[in-house]
Amino acid sequence: MPRTGVFICHCGTNIAGTVDIEKAVEASRNFPGVVHAADYRYLCSEMGQDLIKKAIVDNQLDRVVVGTCSPRMHEGTFRKAAAEAGLNPYLLEVANIREHCSWVHKDIEEATPKAISLLRAAAAKAVLNESLDAPELEVEKRALVIGGGIAGIQAAIDIAEAGYEVDVVEREPSIGGRMAQLEKTFPTLDCSACILTPKMVEAAQHPNVNLITYSEVEEVKGFVGQFDVKIRQKARSVDPVKCTGCGICYEKCPSKASSEFEMGLSKRKAIYIPFPQAVPNVPVIDRDACLYFTKGRCQICEKECPPQAIVYDQEDEIFERRYGTIIVATGFDQMNPSQYGEYGYGQHPDILTGLEFERLFNASGPTGGKVVRLSDGKPPEKVVFIQCVGSRDKARGMNYCSKICCMYTAKQAILLKEKVPDAKSYVFYIDVRTAGKGYEEFQRRAAEEYDVAYLRGQVGKIFPDGDHLVVHGVDSLSGKIIEIKADMVVLAAASIARADSPELGRIVGINSDSYHFFNEAHPKLKPVETHTAGVFIAGACQAPKDIPDTVAQASAAAVKAVGLLSKEFLKGEACTAEVNQAECSGCLYCEAVCPYSAISPVEIEERYQGGTLKRTVAEVNPALCQGCGSCTVICRSGSINLKGFSNEQILAEVDAICLQR
Repeated sequence: MPRTGVFICHCGTNIAGTVDIEKAVEASRNFPGVVHAADYRYLCSEMGQDLIKKAIVDNQLDRVVVGTCSPRMHEGTFRKAAAEAGLNPYLLEVANIREHCSWVHKDIEEATPKAISLLRAAAAKAVLNESLDAPELEVEKRALVIGGGIAGIQAAIDIAEAGYEVDVVEREPSIGGRMAQLEKTFPTLDCSACILTPKMVEAAQHPNVNLITYSEVEEVKGFVGQFDVKIRQKARSVDPVKCTGCGICYEKCPSKASSEFEMGLSKRKAIYIPFPQAVPNVPVIDRDACLYFTKGRCQICEKECPPQAIVYDQEDEIFERRYGTIIVATGFDQMNPSQYGEYGYGQHPDILTGLEFERLFNASGPTGGKVVRLSDGKPPEKVVFIQCVGSRDKARGMNYCSKICCMYTAKQAILLKEKVPDAKSYVFYIDVRTAGKGYEEFQRRAAEEYDVAYLRGQVGKIFPDGDHLVVHGVDSLSGKIIEIKADMVVLAAASIARADSPELGRIVGINSDSYHFFNEAHPKLKPVETHTAGVFIAGACQAPKDIPDTVAQASAAAVKAVGLLSKEFLKGEACTAEVNQAECSGCLYCEAVCPYSAISPVEIEERYQGGTLKRTVAEVNPALCQGCGSCTVICRSGSINLKGFSNEQILAEVDAICLQR
């Protein structure tokens, strides 16, 4: 019988506040094979780890059970401590008595027996644990960044500066993302294009950065260090090598379509670049709007193009590349507030979202930088801003705060006053939230220096009255009903996850929260990592963020990626699947469900009385297997086991729990 040691962590009061530690330690001493049991206030501390290492040596322990928090938190910590004491790290078992016990119970009389059951089960499994060795895997010295906004650009530049090749896949014809649509940034009122464009150019000109625009990731296979990615580069119908960016093609094009970059507030040509500073400065043909593709006529762009760069028969290109690591930086969308019928969005041209209003300030925007009413082209005298449209709304919108709305509303009110000095701004708000360096001062500046009227309350109805919009609201501080005859209304619509986030998460292998924002591995200790090793997240695809936080997180993700790429070899997964080929029926269902292509058929010979028989069975490549366990679930013959989680070990845990009851 192996010699097992049980160690129980108080975790401050996280565990000790709900579990009787002394009783749990005493019960552990009576588990089969347990020769030592102890407790400590913080086992994950250096003193706690030293206690475990000393006990392993002094008591000649060959199995260790640690009753503590989730294995996701500190299993690696305790495995390392066991290895330093000369014990194979996979002979250590973690009983999660924090998340699975103390955090879900309030009654100590209820929690303590459950904690003892979890410890007994872990000890029973530990007896059957075997020494395992993790294979070494080569690392592909190339990174993939999905998303070409400011987060993707910053991450790509940081990785490239560290000396590694990086590909940036962007679904739009140009990099730049949402930041390219902004006029100025808070709280410094820097020109957005002035600080973004140099970054875009730096990324385009860096020898280690490869921009793959107008493209999408279609498939990701493999594992950390060796991700095999299939990318679809959509047909531009323009040869990027021949194109000089002269712009004659879109100047001459007679066909127009709604501009996505301008939020539908103006038209663009069928052949176009999204905005003047676009990188790469290569047009793309919108085949749904082009007369040649829809009606078989026109071809003016081809006739007028000096370098003859128009290629109508160009097709999508699909190619595969291998990457050592992936950073997802796909950004966010703005909620369509049309579901809020009381605001009349979509029913009147002068009721805009914050991002639409932002485009009116820009010199290349739909109004040439003039802030005017879209209904008649006149400068507005009164503008009402409404906060939290879709944010902090359990009933119809999102339960979270979109974080940036209070600040960009203050910014737009300031810019409005500078563009239209006689304009008056009114802001209906629930709470003003200005968490950031210089943010509080910036918002106060809007209220005090630019005469922006902040009204704590909500708007109940907006309706047209002649040339104006009547805004009915309430000032909750005074209790008075307010009616404002406004020229324009700006809705601070919620920042939401991109519509394709769930699909991309499925492809890349990262999960999402209830709002479809990507989940980090741990909100405090691993804010840019995901539960898929080698995949990191950055920017507003994780949650609403401002530009400083986005850039900071992008650089953090880049550091994690560089740390991974800098290694010649990575430790692979030790808990891999193995096939008992004598029992395997050869159905190969396991091959079909394996997400890592780690299972393949192999032909074996079996001797029997009278000769030999050849048959096909499954075989696992341990270098590719990541221990997900999908194959063990679908195996009809029960011939596949997962090392460290065999059927015998799991049944031993069940028996141990039933025995106590």
